[in-house]
Amino acid sequence: MDAPESSSLEDRVETWPVESSEDLYRDDWVLALRADRVRRPGDPGGHGFRRLVLEHPGAVIVLAVDDDGQVVLLRQYRHPAGRQFVELPAGLCDVPGEDTEVTARRELREEVALEAAEWTHLGSFHSSPGISEEVMHFYLAQGLTDVDRGDFTPENEEAEMEVFRAPFEDLVKAVLDGRVADAPVALAALLVVGRALDDRGPVSE
Repeated sequence: MDAPESSSLEDRVETWPVESSEDLYRDDWVLALRADRVRRPGDPGGHGFRRLVLEHPGAVIVLAVDDDGQVVLLRQYRHPAGRQFVELPAGLCDVPGEDTEVTARRELREEVALEAAEWTHLGSFHSSPGISEEVMHFYLAQGLTDVDRGDFTPENEEAEMEVFRAPFEDLVKAVLDGRVADAPVALAALLVVGRALDDRGPVSE
């Protein structure tokens, strides 16, 4: 069987016609839920179908690794899941027009009182495209130094947040055996593993 052309293995930007849109919820923060009636391009005479859309500004996730190969981690309570998750420093892209690396630098400083000399963009990914427009932007931060948090004061869940470090290899093992189930943590860790494999050449070699 012939291998597919490389152009077939990629997402395509496409927007189907929206016949109507209704706000179900909208607050003065950054989130909204709306109901769209969407029509297939190949069904011009149809009445469309209803889809819920969660408007979301996007987020940054920072995999901060120190000179000893330790990853900076958080343990934070998440009420919807009823669980204390092991997480990475992260935050919403809630400043319009702000570069995502600038957002990532601010979140690293505010959440764990660190700054990094080296920043690598690992990729940007849609978290749940079936319902949300959120895009998660992943960064690798290295060359860490301690800084002041500035005016940031943790509140609510963040007031109980635990900051700790663990070897990167241990984090990958914890993801693979299910002890760490936060999707951004898993994706960030596996992205770094993938980059390391790419640097060594094809896995089959």
